[in-house]
Amino acid sequence: MYDQASEAMSSAYAYPLLIKNLLRTPMAHAPDQEIVYRGKVRMTYTQLQERIARLANGLQRLGVEHGTTVGVMDWDSHRYLECYFAVPMMGAVLQTVNIRLSQAEIAYTVNHAGAQVLLVNADFLPVLAAIRDKLEHVRAIVLIDDEGNAAASSELEFADEYEHLLATSDTQFDFPDFDENTRATTFYTTGTTGLPKGVYFSHRQLVLHTITGMAALASPESGQRFHRGDVYMPLTPMFHVHAWGIPYIATLMGVKQVYPGRYVPDRLVELIRDEGVTFSHCVGTILHMLLSCPQAKTADFSKWTVVIGGGALPHGLARTALERGIDVFTGYGMSETCPLLTLAQLKPASEPRDIDEEVSLRCRTGLPVPLVDLRIVDDEMRDLPHDGIASGEVVVRTPWLTQGYLHNPEASAQLWEGGYLHTQDVARIGTDGYLQITDRIKDVIKSGGEWVSSLEIESLISQHPAVAEVAVIGIKSEKWGERPAAVVVLRPEHGVPVSEEEIRQHVLRFSETGQISKYAVPEVVKFVDALEKTSVGKMNKKWLRENFE
Repeated sequence: MYDQASEAMSSAYAYPLLIKNLLRTPMAHAPDQEIVYRGKVRMTYTQLQERIARLANGLQRLGVEHGTTVGVMDWDSHRYLECYFAVPMMGAVLQTVNIRLSQAEIAYTVNHAGAQVLLVNADFLPVLAAIRDKLEHVRAIVLIDDEGNAAASSELEFADEYEHLLATSDTQFDFPDFDENTRATTFYTTGTTGLPKGVYFSHRQLVLHTITGMAALASPESGQRFHRGDVYMPLTPMFHVHAWGIPYIATLMGVKQVYPGRYVPDRLVELIRDEGVTFSHCVGTILHMLLSCPQAKTADFSKWTVVIGGGALPHGLARTALERGIDVFTGYGMSETCPLLTLAQLKPASEPRDIDEEVSLRCRTGLPVPLVDLRIVDDEMRDLPHDGIASGEVVVRTPWLTQGYLHNPEASAQLWEGGYLHTQDVARIGTDGYLQITDRIKDVIKSGGEWVSSLEIESLISQHPAVAEVAVIGIKSEKWGERPAAVVVLRPEHGVPVSEEEIRQHVLRFSETGQISKYAVPEVVKFVDALEKTSVGKMNKKWLRENFE
């Protein structure tokens, strides 16, 4: 027996999975479709293609070539979309710089990635000025200036201004073919320990993630879909996992795209209304923030579908969103997974019996999307039963997982130990195949010899009508080892005073009915005005644990 390779004619074209080829479909199907920035800038897909070529020509004049890393510091914009394509299509590497990191961390990531050219929004010039002398490789800065007056007031030296760079560049660029395994993007995790780690993705990985994500989002029988008739607006920063890769999917489908710039809740609601936005994705805290703003009180959200990721979708938030007409459900992934792994879409003919069951289904972590090999395993990498009870670490294989951490072989070896990518998430899988994340390994609470899920406690507390947001952490206990502590933000509109004991009794009722262990009842409840978040809007439990006292 031997492998027989398929034969190819010498003149046959081996079509590479390159990002440039994602543009072919929208240019054939929807060249006049709109792309909108803040409701002020409008252009067509034809103009997008021209601007991508102009950007590539301009960057080439600045010395960008195959293998050069170009960093971007911008809000969500049409410019960012242009960079998503132009930079990797040249064979260069796009670094999406997390502008919410500390100044020292931003300098570290830019240096570690080896960025030689930076495209910087004027809003971030004070940060750049503070770290400019620490940037080891940057030789050219391109200013992004919406207002048109930032250059005169800055001491930084600019190679050009973004719009001027494009205006003085040709509308044609011969984007070459090259190996589809060429690195296309780099960005840095917002891990809670140590320095940020660089994850990277090839053209092949991004194209496969785009095609599979499109298929998964378009395939439900009804609802929970993203299709060609939608109007798309990201509410996940474009510097974070390519805004979950959805801008690539939206572009491939040729849908109308709306980019909001900086996230201002009232303005986001106005864009949803004025531009007819029907599909978005975000972390739960962003949706909560948006629904709590004054403009949202009278807004019609009945045509809006929202995927929640970056953490569990609390039952209370899901119920509130559904009551407002929002088609909300969970998506799961992580920085290292590009990120899509699962979606909590309902199976055909699985109409929920009531609102409680619907909330429960939509808040699950979901079913694996096509091409995802997902397991839950014990410490010896042995598979655990899919009985809805056994819990283990989620390990995965797909064609689009980062192959390691940039310049970090030790962490890369840990990430890929045993030939599967280790997510550090603890989960169970039900008999129906749905995954349910119960915690991060580092966030699991061990109380009285029993593992307690902080996410499950949070979901139960979120169902109390007075609770706006909640985070649960483990605190030391001499008797029990650890006990849960709940940090709660109350709804200002609730009005009726709420005590710590009332929150404890609320969880106790779920324990008495067998829905959760008695060890899950929080020993301590603290009320705060706001919860600490990470740079991408997730609950910062590391900070809470360190600062709880």
